[in-house]
Amino acid sequence: MPGLTIGDTIPDLDVQTTQGRIKLHPFCADAWTILFSHPGDFTPVCTTELGKMAEYSSEFSQRGVKLLGLSCDDVESHKEWIKDIEAYTPGCKVNYPIISDPEREIIKKLNMVDPDEKDSTGNLPSRALHIVGPDLKIKLSFLYPATTGRNMDEVLRVIESLQKASKFKVATPANWKSGDPVVISPTVTNDQAKDMFSQGFKTVDLPSKKEYMRFTKV
Repeated sequence: MPGLTIGDTIPDLDVQTTQGRIKLHPFCADAWTILFSHPGDFTPVCTTELGKMAEYSSEFSQRGVKLLGLSCDDVESHKEWIKDIEAYTPGCKVNYPIISDPEREIIKKLNMVDPDEKDSTGNLPSRALHIVGPDLKIKLSFLYPATTGRNMDEVLRVIESLQKASKFKVATPANWKSGDPVVISPTVTNDQAKDMFSQGFKTVDLPSKKEYMRFTKV
């Protein structure tokens, strides 16, 4: 979809939420933020997703991550829906704000429109998720169809990957999970790597003899 994407700064929108009015820049500043949209209130897949977000909220909080939901219904609808979400996911509280967007204007500005899903009012939000860094730039985006719920373990995994990459000159390989070795950026020389990674690193011997597969733990 055209519009807001990885590397862009999120717009400083003034939005109404279930926890009052907020401006996006002050809310997201100096923290990581997961901004996620849903096609509508009182829908089954969305109910499971917001429940899972609530269940995982302490995991995100431990990593300095804020949660901010969005749906196209009004605040009162959101508040009634939260009762269902918490009943469906016992013991979990929806303690994060949910943006109201009944006019479907915010989803356009945040690139969260589903071009194929409509109701009598117009286009619905997509099942989109932006991870916003402390610099207010989008670091990663997921876009799922309305029929497919997101995997919160994957959301947590990519948060940890992004945070490691922002702190060290590393990247995470395929199927990486927390605690696994990471790869050292090709822009780092071996001499630099020895200084940067006192714990050491291992280089894979490849037919090309190019020493670009270097693994370490951080």
